[in-house]
Amino acid sequence: MHETYGVILAGGLARRMGGGDKPLRTLAGKPMLDHVIARIGPQCATLALNANGDPARFAAHGLPVLPDTLPDHPGPLAGILAAMEASPLPWVVTVPGDSPFLPEDLVARLHAAREAAGTPMACAASGGYAHPPIALWPRELAAALRQAVTEGERKIDRWTARHGVAHAEWPTTPFDPFFNANTPEELAEAERLLLNRGVSP
Repeated sequence: MHETYGVILAGGLARRMGGGDKPLRTLAGKPMLDHVIARIGPQCATLALNANGDPARFAAHGLPVLPDTLPDHPGPLAGILAAMEASPLPWVVTVPGDSPFLPEDLVARLHAAREAAGTPMACAASGGYAHPPIALWPRELAAALRQAVTEGERKIDRWTARHGVAHAEWPTTPFDPFFNANTPEELAEAERLLLNRGVSP
């Protein structure tokens, strides 16, 4: 298995959630971030968190915090860039901090999809839709990504299409493993999934 550096993306402004840190919202009695760590942590050689502002608010989770290396919150590509530039390993996987049901075979299947397609990157997909922030990245493309974001690129899928990206597809039944809680209503739905449908917290 390829050793992979895992980074949880939590650098957004969470406007649809009313501001604050989405991953620190309570889900089934504990921060949503704990659910994400439990899912992705065992799949990675080491794990970090991309977030801006005072890192002390995440201290209880025991992860190194990587701030964006570009100013003015240029979007998720900035968090991916921070992850790639900080990685001690050739491969980086990024996942959002608001996706508590990530598959336990995510990293292995992303590597397999990339190798099968002969592309430098791989992205998760479900129900016919790609999930660009949930992806596998080669550290060696960090300089190319920095140049693109500096020049104004903000769309993950547009940038990955330039270099080549494979897609690994998951089923959406009995639930979408890439469900993300962007709003209070979606957070409540995640709670229902955890408590009423037997999803492992």
